[in-house]
This record gives sequence, structure tokens and C-alpha cells, in this order.
Amino acid sequence: MNFLNKSRLDAFLRFYPFFSSGVNNKVLIFFSMVFIADYGAGNLRSVHKAFDYLGIKAAVSDKASEMSRYEKVLIPGVGAYGPAMEALKRQGFGEAIREHIDKGRSVLGICLGMQLFLTESEEMGAHEGLDIVPGKVLHFRSSTDKIPQIGWNSVDLIRKESLLFRNIPDHSWFYFVHSFYCSPDEPESVAATTFFAGKNFCSAIEKNGIFAVQFHPEKSSEAGLQVLRNFAEF
Repeated sequence: MNFLNKSRLDAFLRFYPFFSSGVNNKVLIFFSMVFIADYGAGNLRSVHKAFDYLGIKAAVSDKASEMSRYEKVLIPGVGAYGPAMEALKRQGFGEAIREHIDKGRSVLGICLGMQLFLTESEEMGAHEGLDIVPGKVLHFRSSTDKIPQIGWNSVDLIRKESLLFRNIPDHSWFYFVHSFYCSPDEPESVAATTFFAGKNFCSAIEKNGIFAVQFHPEKSSEAGLQVLRNFAEF
């Protein structure tokens, strides 16, 4: 089982010494697992199967109140921005994600899940996002490239000591399915970029415990699985 490493466990027990008795070991197990948010707009099955394949414990839940028991949270996502954002808020995940980050814990957004982290999107109108990463979600525009982007593309690392891309060669290929892309306001939050439709767009974000990728790691062979492993184990 992927338990907390010693430094994280020691820090946890300093804040919650009553767990050291062993009476509440189940809580420590939850804390070391990955929580996958089920808000009705996610590719839950394939993501969960990827963690199973890696031997990493993960739990899927539609209850935002359970998120506080976990150190790592994953927000998957497929579909349209507006309805997904409404569902996220309706089920209480919006506020739960903010509280999770405020506690110094980590979150990973995948595809639409990444886009929901930004301030706003222009997909089918104007929609407000979670605004945990300042920026906009914009539509690809091209007279030569077929949109949406569906298929494999290379990812170019901006942050050479990235946690998400540890042990993954630069310019590795990942699987994309999207018509919109993230444009963060803060260049330092961009961990990697990818070229498509005449634009070098942000394909990965790392910022103070906030991680996000535009591609689908669960569909991206060994490199994608390594991204999930890196998130779960750092």
C-alpha cells in the first residue's frame, strides 16, 4: 500500500498526535490514497483502472465532504465547460477543492478538469471557473488544422524539475482530445507546452500544489502512467 512517506507522516502526527496510537489507522490509509471526484463529467473508469494497474489505491466518490480525508485529489473531466462547472459547484466540490488547496494538499486536473481550474472559459458563451489558476480557456482557431485535436502530440517541458514529469523524457508523446486550451495569466505556472493549430499552448500546469494536464494520462501509455504515479507518490 502506498502509505505516507516518513516526513509527511511525522508532520501529520505532529498536528494530529492522537492518530499515533494506531486506533485510527484507517484514516491514515485514506490520507495516503487518491480521491477521484465523481461530479458526472469525468472519465472515472479509465482513470481508476490506471491507478489499479499501478498498484496505487484510489477511491471514487460523489461526496465532496469525503475529500478532507485525502491528501491527493484528482478532478477528471470530459464534456462541456458550463454544465461541468455547474455540477462541480452543485455537489460542493468547488469549495472543497479550495479548502483542500488551502490546507497545503495537492490536486490534479485532467483535460476538462484542468480547464475548470482557470478563471473563465469562452466555450459556448462566457462561464466562470474555479479561478485557482488565473487565466482564460480559449477556442483553437485555424484554417488549416482540424479542430478538435484528437490524437498524439508531443509535450515540451518548460519546468525541467517538474514533479509531474519526473523520469519522463522531454518531448514525450501524450494523447489529447480537446477544442479549447488554457491560457494562464502567470507564465511561471506553466510546466509544459504543446504545439497545435499554429499555437504553442499550455499543456500542463504546476503551481503551489495545483497540478493539471490537458492530455489524458490514463490513455497515454507508459508516459501517461508515469504522470499518474508521480502525482500519487511525490
